[in-house]
Amino acid sequence: MADHTLPSQRPAWAALKAHYGALRDRHLRDLFAADPGRGTRYTADAVGLFLDYSKNRATDETLKLLFALAGECGLKGRIASMFSGAKINVTEGRAVLHTALRAPKDAVITVDGKNVVPDVHAVLDAMSAFAERVRSGAWKGHTGKPIKTVVNIGIGGSDLGPVMANEALRFYAKRDLNFRFLSNVDGTDFAETVRDLDPAETLFIVCSKTFTTQETMTNAESARAWSLAALKDAASVAKHFVAVSTNAAEVAKFGIDTANMFGFWDWVGGRYSMDSAVGLSTVLALGGDQFRELLAGFRAMDEHFRTAPLDRNLPVIMGLLSVWYSSFFGAETVAVLPYDQYLKRFPAYLQQLTMESNGKRVTLGGASVDYQTGSVYWGEPGTNGQHSFYQLIHQGTKLIPCDFVAFCKSLNPVGRHHDLLTANVFAQAEALAFGKTADEVRADQAKAKKVDEALVPHKTFPGNRPSNVLLVDKLTPFALGTLVALYEHIVFTQGAIWDIGSFDQWGVELGKVLATQIVKELEGAPEPERHDPSTNALIARYRAARK
Repeated sequence: MADHTLPSQRPAWAALKAHYGALRDRHLRDLFAADPGRGTRYTADAVGLFLDYSKNRATDETLKLLFALAGECGLKGRIASMFSGAKINVTEGRAVLHTALRAPKDAVITVDGKNVVPDVHAVLDAMSAFAERVRSGAWKGHTGKPIKTVVNIGIGGSDLGPVMANEALRFYAKRDLNFRFLSNVDGTDFAETVRDLDPAETLFIVCSKTFTTQETMTNAESARAWSLAALKDAASVAKHFVAVSTNAAEVAKFGIDTANMFGFWDWVGGRYSMDSAVGLSTVLALGGDQFRELLAGFRAMDEHFRTAPLDRNLPVIMGLLSVWYSSFFGAETVAVLPYDQYLKRFPAYLQQLTMESNGKRVTLGGASVDYQTGSVYWGEPGTNGQHSFYQLIHQGTKLIPCDFVAFCKSLNPVGRHHDLLTANVFAQAEALAFGKTADEVRADQAKAKKVDEALVPHKTFPGNRPSNVLLVDKLTPFALGTLVALYEHIVFTQGAIWDIGSFDQWGVELGKVLATQIVKELEGAPEPERHDPSTNALIARYRAARK
C-alpha cells in the first residue's frame, strides 16, 4: 500500500524546518567566506550540461537533509516506478511514459502486457517519411503546387512544445518552409495566421488526440472553410490537412486521409508530448535525423535521472533546492532566464510543464497539503529581461530564485556579442548573490568625489538572492532535448517530495464545462439564470451589446 504520509510529518522535514531557522539569516557572502571551495564543489556535470549551484542559500547540512527527505519520500522507488510503466497517474489510472517516446528501438517497456516501443518507433518512422515527402516537394497540394507553409493547429501541450522547439531550433530548420502556430480560439489569431497565405501552398496539422478539443476544432473548421473557399473541392482537404489524433472516425469525417493520421497514447500527457507525434511540425522543420538527435538528448537525461546517485543527479539537485525555497523560504516564483534568443519561448513552455503539473493542493491520497507546492515559473531571454524585471529581483521585497541558462558558443558569432552576453550571465548571478553593501557604495562615491548619503540606500543591493547557472557548449537539438528533460524530471522530483499527482490536470476542467454551457446562452439560448448574479449580469450585458 502506498505511503502517503505528508512530507511535513516526516523527520527530515522537521529537521529542515529547524535548519531553516538557523540558516535563514546567513548571507551568501558569509557562506562563501566560510567555505571558499563551494564555488567548485557545488557543481554537477552530466550529458553536456554543467550546473553551478554554489550560489544557493544552502550548506552541506542543507543538502544532507534534502537528500534525506528524498529518501524518506521514496524518490528512487518513484523514479523506478515511472520508468517501469507502473500506473503512477493514480487519478486517471494511467502509466506515465513520456520517457518511452525517446527509448531506443531495442528497449522493452511494457504497458498492460504490451511492449509499447515498437509502436513508438512505427509512428516516428511514419512521421519522418511524411516529412521527407513535404520537405522534398514530392507532396503536392490539390493544385499541384508544393507546400510552402505549415500551420500547426493545437492548444496547450499541442502548441507550446512545437512553438518552443520551432523557435529554439530555427538555426537547423529548412528555411524555405514557413511555420505558423494557431492556438487561441480568438478569431484574431486565426485571421492573422492565414491573412497572407495561399491555400494552395498551405498544409494544416490538426493536433488533438480526441479530435474534439473545443479551441482546436473551432480553428480547424475555420481553416477548412478558408481552404475550401479557395480550392472549391472537398477532396482538397486530404491534400492540405493531416492529423495528430487517435480518433480515426472523426479524422475521416473531417476529410483527412487516415493514412496521414499520426497517433499517440494515453500514457503521454499533453505537456510531455513534444517528442511524440505532436512534434510533427518539428520533424517537418528539422527532418527525421535531427529530430532523432533531439530525442537522443531527452534519452541521455532520462538515463542520467534514472541511474545517477541523488547527490550527482541534476534534476534531483535542482528539484530539491526548489522545494527548499518554495516550502521553507516561502518563495512563490522561479525565474528561468535563458541567454540565447532562440530560447525566447522556453520560459512559456515551462509554465505549462511546471504549473499544470504541480499546481495541486491535495496529495495523491487526497489529503490537503499544509505546505506550499508548485511555484510560478516565468522569465524572458537575457539581456532583454535585465532592462525589464531584474530590478525587482535585485532590490524588491520578494525572494525569486533564478535559473540562468547560458551557452559557451554562439550559433551566430558576431563580433564580441557573445562574450558580452555571457558576461552578463555571470555578472547577474554574482550581483544577485553578493549584492553591494552601503559601505561599498560610500567607497565608490568617495573615489568619484561625489558623496551623497541620501543616495546610499537606493544604490545598496542586499544580495543573498539564490541562483543556478546551467552552462552548455552550444544549442543543438541534442542539447535542447537534455534541457527539456531536465525540467521534466525536476517537476517529477518536486511532485514526489510533495506527494502530489504531477500528471493529471483536473483544475482545467470546471472552466471548460461552464464555458460549454455559457456559449449556448451567449448565442441565443434562453437564459436559465443558473449562474451567480455577476455571471448572469455579464451574459445579459454581452447579449444586449451583440444585438
